Amino acid sequence: MFSPQIEWHCAECESVPTDRRKYCPDCNSMLTWTCTGSGKSGLYTHYYRHRDNCNYCTPEFEEERRQKLEEKEVNIQQHFQVSDDTFISIPADLTNRRTPHGPEQYHKLIVDSTFIAIPEPHDSEKCKEYYHAKSPTNYAIKVQIACDFRHRIVHVSECCHGSTHDITVLRESGLLEHVEESVRIIGDKGYIGEEYIVTPRKKPRGRELTQDDKDFNRDINSARAAIENINQRLKTYAIIGGVYRGPVDDFDKITKIIQVVAALCNLNLNKHPIRR
Repeated sequence: MFSPQIEWHCAECESVPTDRRKYCPDCNSMLTWTCTGSGKSGLYTHYYRHRDNCNYCTPEFEEERRQKLEEKEVNIQQHFQVSDDTFISIPADLTNRRTPHGPEQYHKLIVDSTFIAIPEPHDSEKCKEYYHAKSPTNYAIKVQIACDFRHRIVHVSECCHGSTHDITVLRESGLLEHVEESVRIIGDKGYIGEEYIVTPRKKPRGRELTQDDKDFNRDINSARAAIENINQRLKTYAIIGGVYRGPVDDFDKITKIIQVVAALCNLNLNKHPIRR
């Protein structure tokens, strides 16, 4: 079914076909479409994906889409009840644990932020809020993950806009409430400035790093490999690794989705451990 909101044309010969087909009858090039309601356009092969998600093209399907979203919400709530506290929690004996990180025996957790790519927002202000240069779409939702040296995820922050600075996410996540002088956190240079966060040492202006500084940075980067591996495993789940198509402003729902995926990653460690 084709929507009356869609205008078809050929970008090659600039003809406007009267019948809707895949290829132009004049030059045999693939037709392109433009949605007059949303202003979006694309090749014929992308039309059906657009149609199924566009309120302008298929208003008669809006009730069906709403019901599907409600069903997904129920499923997420059910899965979240399984993951809550059972599989993602700060260990109670954290201060007594030993870690393999050489002489830095008090560094118990590793923290890093990751992102979920989202489509480009229509509002210019939201474009600024969700901008994230590393996202394939340039827009994303950011979340902070913390793990131990056993590659187990112990903390997932609330989701936030992609432009939020890493250290701001950390301060608002509540993770710092679990640290003290004997429990420090390893992070990258985005966390420089926090008292209990150990980060790589920056190169002094006009000078080179000393050999001790280079050795220290190498140890820190080696330790951070654990959280990098965790982020890669999280991205193997399509709902996080692909472009998120749900409501981008529903941070509570997206946070629960990530917590469920994190719990699944923890469960999967027994069968498929990450190499150290």
